[in-house]
Amino acid sequence: MMNKLSIHVLTACFAFAPLYAVSAGFDGSSVFTCASIDVMECLPGQGCNEVRADAVDIPRFIRVDVKNKQLTTGTAADPRKTAIERMEQVEGKLMLQGAEDGREGQRDGVAWSMAVSADNGDMVLTASGDGVAFVVFGACTSL
Repeated sequence: MMNKLSIHVLTACFAFAPLYAVSAGFDGSSVFTCASIDVMECLPGQGCNEVRADAVDIPRFIRVDVKNKQLTTGTAADPRKTAIERMEQVEGKLMLQGAEDGREGQRDGVAWSMAVSADNGDMVLTASGDGVAFVVFGACTSL
């Protein structure tokens, strides 16, 4: 009887270990990277249209470092960083928010919000500015 119980407990531990490993990467305890997959640009009176990320200056990859409260995009030669101003865990999602002044000399500042599913790393990023909003669907990895 004890051997069967031990086997069931071990089996359950091994079955749920991958789920813990996936969720642990997106709880803010470690750095992870998100890739932008689908990008929607929304304009007043025109609705939303799918666009290429590079056409609207949305980064393809976003490095998320919750401990240091920072998102990093761009290249090594041109790194772009923005502060994470708010973080919260809500119903199995890591929620991050902030605001970015944008590039100097341009009126391109936005408020942004990112939700990352602890279950599978699915990401939704929204950003809104002067007369424009963006919705970015993506995926994150802790590798």
